[in-house]
Amino acid sequence: MNERALNIDIYSDVICPWCYVGRRRFERALQVWDGAPVNVCWRPFQLNPTMPRNGMDRREYLDMKFGGPTAARTIYDQVSAAGAAEGIQFAFERMTRTPNTFTAHRLVWWAGQQGKQGEMVEMLFRRYFLEGGDIGDLDSLSQAAVEVGLDRAITETFLAGEEGVQEVRREEAAGHRLGIRGVPYFVINGTSALSGAQPPEQLLAAFRESAAGPAVGKAGG
Repeated sequence: MNERALNIDIYSDVICPWCYVGRRRFERALQVWDGAPVNVCWRPFQLNPTMPRNGMDRREYLDMKFGGPTAARTIYDQVSAAGAAEGIQFAFERMTRTPNTFTAHRLVWWAGQQGKQGEMVEMLFRRYFLEGGDIGDLDSLSQAAVEVGLDRAITETFLAGEEGVQEVRREEAAGHRLGIRGVPYFVINGTSALSGAQPPEQLLAAFRESAAGPAVGKAGG
């Protein structure tokens, strides 16, 4: 029997630590998957869509979102433990700013046009969570593009323009129409959906179920 490809849309935000954990677990699932080919597309979902364009001070953000660093530390301890199990050493203490991620999502979209989307997602996760970088800053984003093999000058021209703005807005709107309220969120062949940083075993079960079911259009298209 010929197995059709699995088209997997992953709705994510590059400042979501559980999305980074979810990426690692997804990668582990792919390593042992022996079924149909898998096509992956990363889709935008802003956790803080009203964030000022230049972001905000990290302490101010923690006060606003969690009521202060003490409450945030409890949450970070949980995700740090999950991250350590996946080989991620979160460096929350290095973060000084919380960025607006819209431009980062544009860069992820554009990197996809160049065949570098997965690499770009990984690089932005690393920049933010391991290095404490400001991934809302255009220079930082341009350097991230260089490090995945894209041309700096072309990237800077892209970031300074409007290309990808409407595409990212449409993709994010598609996610909202699906009822997504949190990420990571996996949509497989437009029918099966998994919310959260699921363990590889759960992802593999969803792969098998979708591979056996009817194919439909991609959810984020």
